[in-house]
Amino acid sequence: MADFGLYTYQQEVVERALKRENIIIWLPTGGGKTRAAVYVAKKHLETTPNAKVMVLVNKVHLVDQHYNKEFDPHLGLRYAVRKVSGESDEKDFFGLVVQDSDVVICTAQILYNALINKEEARHVELSDITLLIIDECHHTHKESVYNKVMRLYVEKKLKGEKPLPQILGLTASPGTGGAKTLDKAVEHVLEICANLDSAIVSTKQYAPELKKVVPRPRKTFNIVNKRDRDPFGDHLKSMMTIIHDYMELPPDFKLRECGTQEYEADVVVLEQRGVRDNNRLLAQCALHLRQYNDALLINDTLRMIDAYRSLEEYYSTKSTMAIDGTDFFLLGLFEENQVELRNLARDSRFENPKMDELQSTLLKQFGSGVPSRGILFSKTRKSTHCLKDWVLKNRALKDAGIKADILTGAGNGITYMTQNEQAEIIKNFRMGSLNLLISTSVAEEGLDIPECNLVVRYGLLTNEIAQQQASGRARARNAQYAFVAQAGGREDRRERINEYLEELTGQAIGRVQTMTPQEFCSKITQLQEMAVTCTKIELKRQAEKRSRNTASSFQLSCRGCFTPVASGSDIKLVENMYINVNPAFKNHYNVGDKPTLERSFKDWEPGCKISCKKCNKKWGNEIKYMKCAIMPNLAIKNFALGSPGQEWPPVKKWKDVPFTVEDFNFKEYCQENNPDLLD
Repeated sequence: MADFGLYTYQQEVVERALKRENIIIWLPTGGGKTRAAVYVAKKHLETTPNAKVMVLVNKVHLVDQHYNKEFDPHLGLRYAVRKVSGESDEKDFFGLVVQDSDVVICTAQILYNALINKEEARHVELSDITLLIIDECHHTHKESVYNKVMRLYVEKKLKGEKPLPQILGLTASPGTGGAKTLDKAVEHVLEICANLDSAIVSTKQYAPELKKVVPRPRKTFNIVNKRDRDPFGDHLKSMMTIIHDYMELPPDFKLRECGTQEYEADVVVLEQRGVRDNNRLLAQCALHLRQYNDALLINDTLRMIDAYRSLEEYYSTKSTMAIDGTDFFLLGLFEENQVELRNLARDSRFENPKMDELQSTLLKQFGSGVPSRGILFSKTRKSTHCLKDWVLKNRALKDAGIKADILTGAGNGITYMTQNEQAEIIKNFRMGSLNLLISTSVAEEGLDIPECNLVVRYGLLTNEIAQQQASGRARARNAQYAFVAQAGGREDRRERINEYLEELTGQAIGRVQTMTPQEFCSKITQLQEMAVTCTKIELKRQAEKRSRNTASSFQLSCRGCFTPVASGSDIKLVENMYINVNPAFKNHYNVGDKPTLERSFKDWEPGCKISCKKCNKKWGNEIKYMKCAIMPNLAIKNFALGSPGQEWPPVKKWKDVPFTVEDFNFKEYCQENNPDLLD
């Protein structure tokens, strides 16, 4: 193992995997989990006839990273190592790729699609794989795609079907699953072990070496007092009170304190209730109250002007789309108060003291004369843009030599980054042309980011897993992990709870590791049988629920203006998309910009965004299927459901609609709408 460059603690944690046991490696961020997995893969390939190693990741950018940094450099000379993601054409013949490869690195969704797809070129069986490596395996729970893959594995295991692949999970922390007591935390760890059919291992004998290789950063709580006065926030709250009075809250509904996460949860429920009851006044007021609450949360974390701009941006899109008295009232309220809000937001006497403390924290590191590299973690993509704007306009930070840019998740939309943009930012950070990343949680987990001597968590409410992963980014010698928050505030309380939960996670894992093999196996099998049974019961319940309703009895209405626009029977399923096949539906929407995607698809290509013709509510986008048929692909979260004599709550995902959506038949569609396409 020494010739592979493994530390002794890494050699210790892979011992059981080399004996072909299913295990989860638990090592901190920077502890070399991936390198240990590559070593296990190498030994597996050398000793297993017809070996086939599959490496699963939960984010697209990790496919390239694991391929380029670890698996191809160490295994590529002797073995066929391939990478496949949703952005590569190989996904369309994934089954053939697996046949021709020794090692395949892919997103978990690619494998899951292949396991349930019966088309020969795309299909893969679990029995084709001999070693399945699951990165960031703490995500193997509930309805995650990792758990969907492992559920297929567990079902086969319980039926006695063989062969099945060896499992190797990797995690920096399984967390406590929300548990606050040791017994409940133990249950959560056992559940993760059951889902992965694996024992959890960590270094015992060589823990001192691990601490030396991955030193813990020095942690500081940079706590500030609350503003003495907040006239901007007070003015927002007075406007919210006016909306409360206008909307006439249902007598059984009570809103909690403005400017909190609890209030946000309340108005989300209130909007859903308005949609369910076909009460547009209630639904629209709730949506606007959420924007004001967002502004209060931004005001609590960032600059007042950032909070004001968030409202200004929201209402700039509303001015031309007012359709009834509710819209005119809400728009008028903002316009009447706009000048006053803007003036208050520009009054530096009442600026956020947290921003001063953040500036001080950055200057202590970057103004020290020591070459520095840091990450500033913030909650949302919007907040990273606001913080970048603040850094670029702050003379003291510029004079300290801070060169900042943002790093956010990949996706479509103005505030998302492409995978290439992510790679460019990280490259510049590594080369030194940038020395401060302002990042969302995307930089907490998995990304290969150079050692930092400062990590700052700012305005964040996250769990103990995210906290540990962020802390693990401060890997340079004498690094600092700084937490900036208001004294006694929600972030301060959560961070201190997370410290306790981090210790609780270690205690729970220790308890699980002391179980006898017989006791552990018995408990794992019991949990697996229970999970499989519960899944079957839930699937049966959903099927029965759908069978009681016909698609044609449901009406889809725009969630923005409540205009009926489609029948449930118009919706068909194709390539995991839900399309409206009724040509008359085009009369209800406007066509917008066409998004640019870095990926291609076998049978379809993305088209323009679409929105409601009456209220401009975003609905989804068009697709071009088989190079000829243009059809709208709809997001059900943008619609309200209704059926005769019954109100239905809104749903977020199509899988939750109370009727069966039939598969799309291209031949039938052409015969009914355009027979020339069949020629």
